[in-house]
Amino acid sequence: MSLCFITQQIHPDAETYLNNAGIRTRYATAPTMEAVIREVGDADAVITRDLGFSAEALDAAPNLKIISCHGSGTNRIAKAAAAARGVLVTNAPNTNSRSVAEMTIGLLLAVVRRLCEADLAVREGNWEFRYTGKGMELHTRTLGLVGFGAIARHVAQIAGQGLGMRVMAWSPSVPADVFEGAGVMRANSLDDLLVASDVLSLHRPAQGSGRPTIDASALFRLKQGAILINTSRGGEVDGPALAEALEAGHLGGAGLDVMSPEPPLPDDPLLRAPNVVLTPHIGATTEQALRRMAMMCASQVQDALAGRVPPHCL
Repeated sequence: MSLCFITQQIHPDAETYLNNAGIRTRYATAPTMEAVIREVGDADAVITRDLGFSAEALDAAPNLKIISCHGSGTNRIAKAAAAARGVLVTNAPNTNSRSVAEMTIGLLLAVVRRLCEADLAVREGNWEFRYTGKGMELHTRTLGLVGFGAIARHVAQIAGQGLGMRVMAWSPSVPADVFEGAGVMRANSLDDLLVASDVLSLHRPAQGSGRPTIDASALFRLKQGAILINTSRGGEVDGPALAEALEAGHLGGAGLDVMSPEPPLPDDPLLRAPNVVLTPHIGATTEQALRRMAMMCASQVQDALAGRVPPHCL
């Protein structure tokens, strides 16, 4: 009987699916790469979440045929080492797009209406906060989307149709007709997007350059009082530069579901910057998205172990 090793908890329906298909499942005893390397052993398949799967883990799994990534991003998987071994790597695209889009809008509302500060004020007996905690109305404001994949398109629909925002996006790889079909203005360059945006929201996969897309220069190209939202990858924003822009009052606020590193170090300046809402990478953490991701992973594991090429093989 084949064995699927799972690095972190997944939806139980996916485990049941695998077991019913005659595939045993075993979890790592701890969500660390050290535990994975120690325990992966004779596994034929791996399902991994944000822990990824290192080259050392590959070396420890001589029978491995597939690494199935629980999400769309595979930047923490040793893909070159897997390719050299002939081990398939799959992802689960678009399974969490709506959930991450809704999280993006939630962060934006939390920032512009200062919801976390307001909640704390009530708990501390400071009802006077209502006279000092001015917010921003989003109707007619310009939302700039960096990237225009599935998540960004959901964000555009919610923000445009639901909040009445003016939506622009920049993505060099997306054809013009996609923007037209979504009713979204296409920015010719990142700089054009920056100078036009009241709110900037990031939705590009990691670019692999090691340099943030939104660096200090980009941050100060944004309008005075602009809001930055990141539900993409923490490394896409220069964290210290963002903290500086917030401290200087150039930006009006930020909402971050991702940081670099994760979890943040205790001295990360963003932990003390003003008007920042921070969440621990929970954009995809809804019951519906978690089930969709896990079931796609399980289905692709079954395909690979049956000798079929999975549909989302990278």
